[in-house]
Amino acid sequence: QSFPQRFLLWADALDPLLLLKSSDEVKRARLLIQTSEKTLSEPIQNDQTRKAFLLSLSSVHPDTDKIIPVLFRPPAFMPLTLPWVIVSSLQHQAKSTFFFQFVFHTYTTAFTLLNGNGTPKADEYSIQQKQIFYGLGAISYAACVGALPLAFMNRYTLKSSLTQLIVRKLLPAPLLGLTSAFTAAVVRSPEFENGIEVMDRNGKVVGVSRNAGEKAVRETALSRGVLFGTTFFLPEVLVHFVQRAKLVKSPRALASVRMLLITSVLAGMVPVSFSMFPQCGEIKREDLEPEILSSTEETEFFYNRGI
Repeated sequence: QSFPQRFLLWADALDPLLLLKSSDEVKRARLLIQTSEKTLSEPIQNDQTRKAFLLSLSSVHPDTDKIIPVLFRPPAFMPLTLPWVIVSSLQHQAKSTFFFQFVFHTYTTAFTLLNGNGTPKADEYSIQQKQIFYGLGAISYAACVGALPLAFMNRYTLKSSLTQLIVRKLLPAPLLGLTSAFTAAVVRSPEFENGIEVMDRNGKVVGVSRNAGEKAVRETALSRGVLFGTTFFLPEVLVHFVQRAKLVKSPRALASVRMLLITSVLAGMVPVSFSMFPQCGEIKREDLEPEILSSTEETEFFYNRGI
């Protein structure tokens, strides 16, 4: 699929009303897809099957076939991250910023963990336990990094207009983008340490590839960084122009405009982020390990990138 096709697909799959569907409805949707694939050449064009596909895409993990908990399904991502993005953008005190970003990164890291590739395996330890341990460390580090500029400014009583501009306006966007990408990469690090399953065009698993795992994690981390970096940066730029044009005079009205802009940008950027790279990723033959290539003559391979 092209980017516009993926964007339109995710725009439909992120409908919050899909969160109201019961587990039985999700299971029936999966069954409908499985039966339709055997009878329809283009099942996605059938309206009933399309609705079932969207429900499945928004509710079921493609590797494990398990139903994702409601709060961590893709349609819940924007409504649950929005309040924490808004309060984190206020940039008042270091302690409150640390708390808000800790909660924010806790949710996004759990979302990334539950929606990542589900195939890494290891005999000597539990992959999920390792991911949780890594995730807790990454969350704490990211929250500290987000609050550090404010703590530094308050500690040394740096109150100049230039310092205020840098700490409160310029730094938050790149910091949130980088820490979001960092937490996504860390919690999914077992995927490039142990590898993920790759398949041929028929869906047959041909091996486990660390290179595919690294590609999947890199793309997901980049998309997450772009999502939250843009969500912090673009509203600040627009608010600056609103102030320059004197379209809003009272601080309360300006705060309302900022919240509206953050909500609008986040709502638009979530499907953009999920669509930047195909969820069913593709990797060329020359990019895979020799031990996989020796077992097949295929030239293109596929894997679940996760979101």
